[in-house]
Amino acid sequence: MAATIRAATAADVGAMHALMYELAEFEKLTHLFTGTADGLADALFGTRPAAEALVAEDAGRIVGYALFFHNYSTFLSRRGLYLEDLYVQPSQRGTGLGTAMLRALAAIAVERGCARFEWTVLDWNTPAIGFYEKLGATVLPDWRVVRMTGDALDKLAATGETMIG
Repeated sequence: MAATIRAATAADVGAMHALMYELAEFEKLTHLFTGTADGLADALFGTRPAAEALVAEDAGRIVGYALFFHNYSTFLSRRGLYLEDLYVQPSQRGTGLGTAMLRALAAIAVERGCARFEWTVLDWNTPAIGFYEKLGATVLPDWRVVRMTGDALDKLAATGETMIG
């Protein structure tokens, strides 16, 4: 593995945003990709950061990234580390870079006292599922992602506005 892993800086936002679009292409979800580099910069480095990121750099070029944030387990009364995205460019796959990034994230989780390190994977992405299982991760069969966006989110929010005092 020739690439180095480091914390992302504001200067990396453009390259990370481009890689996020590559990930959307790989997942066949470009029709859902509306994020902007400005939005990413605000999420990572704004006045109230929502996430953190690691980047993998090879010969001065960003070739991968991992975007993560903390969640919380009420059952364990401890925080967890949630991996939103892990992406390594195809030319860098098989070099150990993905494993190294997951190891770096696991070390962050342990250092911060997290009870869990978790993420989601598309059910059709069997190479990724096999890769994660080989590292010791468990793909939970009983859980489903629940998501609300757009008009449904707006409608539900509108009915709750009067409840907050």
